[in-house]
Amino acid sequence: MKTLILAAGKGTRMKSKYPKVLHKILNKPIINWVVDTAALFSQQIGVVLGFGAQEVQKVLPPGVLVFEQKEQLGTGHAVMCAQEFLDSGELLVLYGDVPLISSSTLNILIEKHRKEKNDATILTFELDDPTGYGRISKHDGKFIKIIEEKDANEQEKRICELNSGIAVYDCEKLKLALKKISSDNAQGEYYLPDVFLFFKKVGLLKTDDPVEVSGINDRVQLSGMQAHARERINKALMLQGVTITDPLCTYIGPDVKIGSDTVVHPQSYIFGKTFIGQDCEIGPMSVIYDSEIGDNVKVIRSEMDKTSVFHGASIGPFARMREGTVIEENVKIGDFVETKKTTLKKNSKAQHLAYLGDATIGENTNIGAGTITCNYDGVNKHKTFIGDNSFIGSNSSIVAPVNIGKNSIVGAGSVITKDVPEYSLALGRARQENKDGWVNKKNKKGD
Repeated sequence: MKTLILAAGKGTRMKSKYPKVLHKILNKPIINWVVDTAALFSQQIGVVLGFGAQEVQKVLPPGVLVFEQKEQLGTGHAVMCAQEFLDSGELLVLYGDVPLISSSTLNILIEKHRKEKNDATILTFELDDPTGYGRISKHDGKFIKIIEEKDANEQEKRICELNSGIAVYDCEKLKLALKKISSDNAQGEYYLPDVFLFFKKVGLLKTDDPVEVSGINDRVQLSGMQAHARERINKALMLQGVTITDPLCTYIGPDVKIGSDTVVHPQSYIFGKTFIGQDCEIGPMSVIYDSEIGDNVKVIRSEMDKTSVFHGASIGPFARMREGTVIEENVKIGDFVETKKTTLKKNSKAQHLAYLGDATIGENTNIGAGTITCNYDGVNKHKTFIGDNSFIGSNSSIVAPVNIGKNSIVGAGSVITKDVPEYSLALGRARQENKDGWVNKKNKKGD
C-alpha cells in the first residue's frame, strides 16, 4: 500500500505567509498528523507540495518522497505530478489539511477495497448542510458519479452523502483514468473526482464521524480542529487511567504517552515525543517538550525541554530544564533553577536560584542558593564536575573548566577558578574588613 498526500495549496484564507499545512495543532504541524497516520500502514509515502515546498520539506520525516506541483491546476493535476509514484498496486490518497483522519477508518476502507476488488473505493460522510461539497449520486445503492455543487440541480443539492476526497485506487486503473480527464471547466483545472467516471466498479464507505474528514481552510477552523483533537486525546488518556483535572485547560500532543495514576493539572502543555510514567504529578502551569519522565515525579509550574527525569525526582516550582538535562533518582530542583546540558546524580539538590550549565553534579551533593556554573567565556563553553557528597555554598560562582572533588565544601560567596581536591574546603573570596565608626566619621564630614 502506498499513500499520496496532496498538500500543494497555499491556503489563502489562512491569511499567512506560511503554507497552510505548516500551521500547528497541539504544537504539531498539520501535515505531520497526516504523514504519521499514513505511516501506520503504508510502505511508501509521497507528498505533493507547491507553495512553500522547501519549508514543508524541512518538517517531513526521512523517507517521505516529495513531488512538486509548480502550477495549481487542481487535485487531478496534483496526482499527475506524482505519476512515477503510481507504478502498480494500491494507492491511498489523503489531504495534507485533513489531520484527524483515523487509521482505524482507513484500515476499514482499505479492507473493503480489497474484499470487493474495486477499481476505487471512496470514503464518504453526511452533513445536514452539504453546501460546497460534491454529492454522491447512487442508483439502487450503487455509485453512479460525484456531482459538484456548481453542477447540481435542486434535487441533487438535497443529497447529504458527500465526497470526502479520501479514496483508495488501483494504480493501473487510476493512471488510465488520469489520461482521460479534462480541464475544460470554469476553473480550467483537472479535478480528481472526474476519474470516477472512467472506473467500472467504485465502492463506498461512509464514516459516521464528519470531523475526521474535515479540512482546515482558515484559522477559525484551525482552532476548532485543535479543540476536537484536544478532546479526543484527553478522553483517551483518562480512559487509560490518567487523571486530567480540567480537560478544557490541558493541552497534550498526539505523540505523548502517560502512565496510569498520573495527575495532570490545568494549564499544562505537554508536547512532542514525551513519555511520563506512573503516579506522577504534572502542573499546574507546566510546559514539557520531548522529555522522558519516570515514575513518581513531580513537575510543578516549570518548563522542560529534551530532558530526562528519573524516578522520584521533584521539579519546581518555577524551574527551567533545558535541552540535555538529566535528573536522576530523588533529585530535587527548586524555585528559579535553570539547567542546560547538565546531569544531577541521585539524591542531589539545587533548591533555589541557581544556573547549572554544562555540569555534572555527583550524588548526594547540595547546590546552594545563587550558585552559578560560569560555563561560557565569550567564545567557548566549558564543563564543571562536582563530586559526590559535596556542598556548594550559597552565591558561589564556579568558573569552568573546574573539577571539584568528592566530599568537598565550597564556602558561600566564593569564586572558584581552580580545581578543588577531594575532602577539601575551598574559599575564593576577599577577606572581610570592618572599619569601626566609619559611618559616623563620614556623616560629620558632611556637616
